[in-house]
Amino acid sequence: MHENTPPRVLEIGDDAEELNDLDAEIPPEDEDDQEMELTLDELVERVSSGSDDDYDENTEEKDSPPSPVPDDSILTFSAHTMPVFSCSLHPHNELCATGGEDDKIFVWSRNTGQILYEFTEHKDTVIEVHFNRDGTYLASADMAGDIYLHKLQKMSSEYDKNGGNFVFHKVWEYSMGDMAWMRFHPSTNVLIAGSEDGEIYFWRFPAGDCKILPGPGVRCDSGDISADGKKFVASYNNGTVRLWDLRACTTIMEIDENSPMVHSGGCTMVAHDKASPFFMSCDGAGKIVFSTHTGPVGAIETGDVIECIAFSPSADIRMAATGTLSGQISIWDSSKCNSRTNCEPAGENGFVNEMRWISDYTLVVGTENGNIFGYDARTGVRIFKLSGHTDVIYSLCYDHRDSILLSVSEDHSAKVFRVPCLAE
Repeated sequence: MHENTPPRVLEIGDDAEELNDLDAEIPPEDEDDQEMELTLDELVERVSSGSDDDYDENTEEKDSPPSPVPDDSILTFSAHTMPVFSCSLHPHNELCATGGEDDKIFVWSRNTGQILYEFTEHKDTVIEVHFNRDGTYLASADMAGDIYLHKLQKMSSEYDKNGGNFVFHKVWEYSMGDMAWMRFHPSTNVLIAGSEDGEIYFWRFPAGDCKILPGPGVRCDSGDISADGKKFVASYNNGTVRLWDLRACTTIMEIDENSPMVHSGGCTMVAHDKASPFFMSCDGAGKIVFSTHTGPVGAIETGDVIECIAFSPSADIRMAATGTLSGQISIWDSSKCNSRTNCEPAGENGFVNEMRWISDYTLVVGTENGNIFGYDARTGVRIFKLSGHTDVIYSLCYDHRDSILLSVSEDHSAKVFRVPCLAE
């Protein structure tokens, strides 16, 4: 593992052994004289022959294999040799892309699992891999900040459902220094990335023109595009939140140390509503701040470490969801800045590490223990569970054409699931 790879999520086990009442197990001396009168040779023979009941019992318990995890996936991709951190589904065909700690990117068929392309340019952990909005580009990035852009070129007019009629040509590369995150703009061919120094890069393709938004000198933890596509909200490790005008590269609004609603423990994430000029920011202390483009309008202290946040695409009911370290999934009414409902908790499945809205009212979350849950966000009722992974899920993506869900995990695998139902 490279020195600057993401820290593994450690499994927390209970090493304490139950103490037995030793006095209760010692029989009276007069009843045990014969049992205690064993020669050394007899004792060795008894143990080696397996005749001791306690020995057999303990050996059987140690040798028993763990119960297998039920696997609901329709396909498992196991070519990666280390944890897999990022995944993407092509918007028009059956290509998948995955990247991980083995410094590799695989492009493969979600129908068959066949590897179609393998990229080995990266020399550090691949943390981001994304197809753009129309599937003409594939962008990848590693922790060191090396970014590669490949263009997909169709080889013939004949349609291949497995995507095998495409070739990839590297058309651009860039090294920006240590990277925090990267994504494509949802409606234009613009690639966006946040750095450990707080700068935010914007590249427009195919020209490759670059704009850089200056940072406060600390890590830019997350960012999101506004509903009109012209503004960008970013969160920083010192608790600052900034709303940027992308055309002018100027700050429209800022939540900083002078604001009563500042994230005193550092702002870890931010998400923008895709239907209104409204966004939410969260931190590791459990504070949620609700904001418009003119400033904060409300705040809630949840008392739990918030791991992820996402807005529903619904235009009828304004909702956002948060997931926490304790496994609590909450739905918020963004129009009223208050709680709408709490979903059935993930409980023993550990913290919520990833979440996606796959329809107006269907929220999908990935947990520490590798399970995927679907919820009807209007009621908080769990509508499905998908098992198969054996460790924390790092990323999820969804294809509405076939109700296909792709997930990647610490367990070195990527899995394809068919979503059984949606909240309609």
